[in-house]
Amino acid sequence: MKNFKMNISKRKLSGKAVLFASALTLLLPTACTKDFTELNTNPISYTGETFDPNFVLTTAQLAYTGSNDFAYDAWRANLIYASTMMQGFATVMSYWAGDKYQLNAGYTSAYWERAYDEQVKRVVDLVEFTRDKPQYHNLYQLSRIWKAMVFQRITDLYGDVPYSEAGLGYYQNIFYPKYDTQQSIYLDILKEVDEATAALDASQDAITGDMVYAGDIAKWKRFGSTLLLRMAMRLTKVDETTARSYAERAIGHTLANNSDNAFILHDESGGRVTQNRTAQVFLDGGQEHYYVKWSNTFIDFLKSTNDPRLAVAVTNLYPATASGGLPSSASPNANYVTAAASQKGMPNGKDLSGISGRDISSDPNYTQVSDYSAPHPVMISRVAPTFLLTYSESELLLAEAAVRWGIGGTAAAHYAAGVKASITYLSQWGAALTITEAVADTYVAAHPLLQANAIEQISEQYWLHNCTTFNFYEVWSNWRRTGYPTLAPVNYVNNATQGTIPRRFPYPTAEESTNPTAYRAASAAVPGGDLLTGRVWWDAQ
Repeated sequence: MKNFKMNISKRKLSGKAVLFASALTLLLPTACTKDFTELNTNPISYTGETFDPNFVLTTAQLAYTGSNDFAYDAWRANLIYASTMMQGFATVMSYWAGDKYQLNAGYTSAYWERAYDEQVKRVVDLVEFTRDKPQYHNLYQLSRIWKAMVFQRITDLYGDVPYSEAGLGYYQNIFYPKYDTQQSIYLDILKEVDEATAALDASQDAITGDMVYAGDIAKWKRFGSTLLLRMAMRLTKVDETTARSYAERAIGHTLANNSDNAFILHDESGGRVTQNRTAQVFLDGGQEHYYVKWSNTFIDFLKSTNDPRLAVAVTNLYPATASGGLPSSASPNANYVTAAASQKGMPNGKDLSGISGRDISSDPNYTQVSDYSAPHPVMISRVAPTFLLTYSESELLLAEAAVRWGIGGTAAAHYAAGVKASITYLSQWGAALTITEAVADTYVAAHPLLQANAIEQISEQYWLHNCTTFNFYEVWSNWRRTGYPTLAPVNYVNNATQGTIPRRFPYPTAEESTNPTAYRAASAAVPGGDLLTGRVWWDAQ
């Protein structure tokens, strides 16, 4: 892994200030030099004493929403792979390799490349810079929580990864970091989040660079507990004792309602780096705006219970031109169709080859591509929020903990709260997706949790909810852990998995030349091999 030194030029005197100071040494009498440094330091340049690390927090948070290089990681990892493997989205575009379980090494390495460069270096710098500085007590604790969240996603995608030595090129001159086992990573990030959440203190420093909660310590404490719960539940297959222990610590302290939902709002006027990354792909990508649709698995699931969340889907969002070609613009059609009866999902694993059985025209429900359901326009707006962690997720995980261990209240109550929250939170995308509490209450009452298949029901709702937040990373991880929902795999020609849904991303091949010793050892240790079909530690058989 290329682990470059942190750019710290802003913490030093500017070049002009240095030249100016040098010139003055030739002109000023010696007797005037006792205050030389104070008088001639550029007052607007940063040093280790004047630098405000809150600025780095803002950058680190934005980086987690997607790379500033045209959504490079979010496009490839979250959308091309995770969204289609999990049958939230479907597409006929050939380069969307995840839809057909094909291996594109450039795409599966995209998250690694951008996360270590844009996320890890910044958050590690933030942790190290604020460590043992009482004036940044809360910022330090928040940085520990954010770092743990960053690394959870990386290790969930790849398994054993550089962790303890990652991002320390500037601080410790470590340029070839070792790969830590996923087990050791999880034990440490659980500890870090637990300790940091407990240490947050509203009487200490104000956090000014926070794009999520604007420095609200009470909300960050609830966020930390919910993140701890999500991390703990990831271990139910491999270390149930640890999973239960940390879940119990989180109970009673998690997100309280939808107003606690963690998301980052974007500002189109603020420039390219503040765009919603999914929207950027849909609006500025190749043909994504026309050929990426909701999967029939997703739409049929909603239709099967007359779910009000079908409001997220619309048809004829990007209707073809009169000649049958692609629309001339990616701007959504103002006359899209929202009627539930008109919605239909696209099957996964289809193409435009013209070959019977493979071509999308072989779908019995096919009429024209524009008739398949697309995400509602407010969900693919450049100023749409990027959701990080939500109350609905928290309640569904608490429901699962109650089913497994009989802790933290009743599973039925948490389940009902989680489903209702997943329906009513949609207004946070935009007013057009507002669903009333009365509608939500009616739906929840008609579809209670059934003890006979409780884990399956909870997992299905977790899948459904995170499909609507576009957090397909989390969808994929929870599916690998629970096995639910039950998804019918596709078996596209020349796929890389023999028709099974992929379980992890292979390591980037560039690691073999940049960090060869660590890479080779980690690759050899992957259960099932360093392949799409290999397994991460917590994804036990």
